[in-house]
Amino acid sequence: MPKMPLFGNTFSPKKTPPRKSASLSNLHNLDRSTREVELGLDYGTPTMNLAGQSLKFENGHWVAETGISSGVDQREAQRLRRRNQQLEEENNLLQVKVDVLLDMFSETTAEFQIMKKELEELKSVNRRRK
Repeated sequence: MPKMPLFGNTFSPKKTPPRKSASLSNLHNLDRSTREVELGLDYGTPTMNLAGQSLKFENGHWVAETGISSGVDQREAQRLRRRNQQLEEENNLLQVKVDVLLDMFSETTAEFQIMKKELEELKSVNRRRK
């Protein structure tokens, strides 16, 4: 009895068409400033409005734009920077204290182990004498 395959027994995918060239435009050969002039790609500085405060991106940082409320915001930011500095110094001091306490604990534990070992040796010597 001959077998009749339902879908065929060989896998033969279609050949893919050859790729076209990546770009037919010569704009990629132009440097950035020329492209900006030719194509009008000067976007200006990025700005955003967040919780009523207008911010602009300058020199890699978001900066509040000057306005009526910016003096209050700058004072608050300065106060927060000082508080942050105080907390960082306090954190460093506490880390040093923790390191000192851990060293003291390690030293005390080592001394305790030595004393425990000496006590066991003295007990064994005392048992031998009896």
